[in-house]
Amino acid sequence: MLTGQVSLLCCLPSKSTNVVVPVETFEPTNGYEFVEVKPGRVLRVRHIIPERPVVEQPTGQGGCVSCKRRISVFCNGQLFIENLGDSAAAEQKTRSNGDTEPNSTVEVELTGCGNSSPPAQVPGTESDSVTAGKVVTAEMGTGGDALAASQAGASQDRHRRKLKRTVVIDCERKISACKGTHPDVALFFIHGVGGSLDIWRSQLDYFSRLGYEVIAPDLAGHGSSSAPPITAAYTFYALAEDMRLIFKRYARKRNILIGHSYGVSFCTFLAHEYPEQIHKMVMINGGGPTALEPSLFSVFNLPSCVLDCLSPLLSWSFLKAGFARQGAKEKRLLKENNAFNVSAFVLRAMMSGQYWPEGDEVYHAELTVPILLVHGIHDKFVPVEEDQRMAEILLIGFLKLLEDGSHMVMMECPEAVNTLLHEFFLWEPAAPPPPKSKARPETAKAQRDNTKTVSDPAKVRPATALQASLNSGAEVKFDRGDKK
Repeated sequence: MLTGQVSLLCCLPSKSTNVVVPVETFEPTNGYEFVEVKPGRVLRVRHIIPERPVVEQPTGQGGCVSCKRRISVFCNGQLFIENLGDSAAAEQKTRSNGDTEPNSTVEVELTGCGNSSPPAQVPGTESDSVTAGKVVTAEMGTGGDALAASQAGASQDRHRRKLKRTVVIDCERKISACKGTHPDVALFFIHGVGGSLDIWRSQLDYFSRLGYEVIAPDLAGHGSSSAPPITAAYTFYALAEDMRLIFKRYARKRNILIGHSYGVSFCTFLAHEYPEQIHKMVMINGGGPTALEPSLFSVFNLPSCVLDCLSPLLSWSFLKAGFARQGAKEKRLLKENNAFNVSAFVLRAMMSGQYWPEGDEVYHAELTVPILLVHGIHDKFVPVEEDQRMAEILLIGFLKLLEDGSHMVMMECPEAVNTLLHEFFLWEPAAPPPPKSKARPETAKAQRDNTKTVSDPAKVRPATALQASLNSGAEVKFDRGDKK
């Protein structure tokens, strides 16, 4: 999701090699574990399972959200999204200001589209305006060039409306509150380029105290994970496979993914791979729903030795652009526990390995998991328009802006971020009202008979003399002479 200029996220101090615990020692110490995902590829993982004095099973039915939408991709690169959900799904479609909007369509221009044609229409025949344009041009008699231009424009218009493929999503998701006392809930925190699991320190401490099981890995070459000396070890697919193995090792029944910057791409990848196990997801300054492609004109394409020399300048640039304020607190956050300490080789390999063509608008539009987007308004790496675009593409997306934060908002405003995340974890859609039990209706004939019986007592069949006498309590005598 982050390309080009966003790569300055990695403007960090240089380090020669990563400190790694030997492979043969995997005993957890102080909540840290070392997992060998592949031979010689060891990742440090912070894994905290808090004590739960009261094991509370999930209560309440939660709510079911209907995920129905049709995504049409045209040959000119335009995207047409039509939401087909019922009222339950419409209630979850939220604008950036928190207001709800009804079922609607979204028309977007795919990133990297060379032409500047108008938004695509609903698949169908040509519009009347195109035909009228042809007639007017012919009547004006502008010559063969104008006619040829008109025909070329019509051909381009037909190409514009040519449908390339259609994706239909039709499913239902049950969404319930995730409390820290639920043993089937796990939180996964994934950092971005140049960071480490230490950037989540406030979040890990906060949610583990609330009883949540938390998992936060160091990407390869970051923090205290091993740093392979080959460039291929830092491609998106190699790192995504690491995150897949970590997820399979620690996953519970209901899992929540929290990603920052480049880490959002790995969360999206996991949400596609394991849609039934991902319950909710959080994107923090993740950028727009665009496919990843390394920038050809980036400072990180310079040789590693040059990047080593530029390390002080890069560190100052990151401090200025990554934080809303550049005071002693922010400098301390940069240096504390080597949270941003990665070698120039790893930095360069990470930026050149950001190639993920599958992660385009359609890939993100197919997500059916509820997603919270958190954006620091002072972020100079990711414009707010990118997260707004992401919120429009997503089926169930909630965009929250923090005025006091920048790119590293979870370190600058930990209390605000923790509160937003916790409220989102506990959120669940309103459960539908139980169906009312209806008695079997009477037939029309029975209703008429009952009405006549009540309204016209004179027509009630009279009782026999014997019944009348018994009801009145009178003595009844039988005359034997009357019998035959």
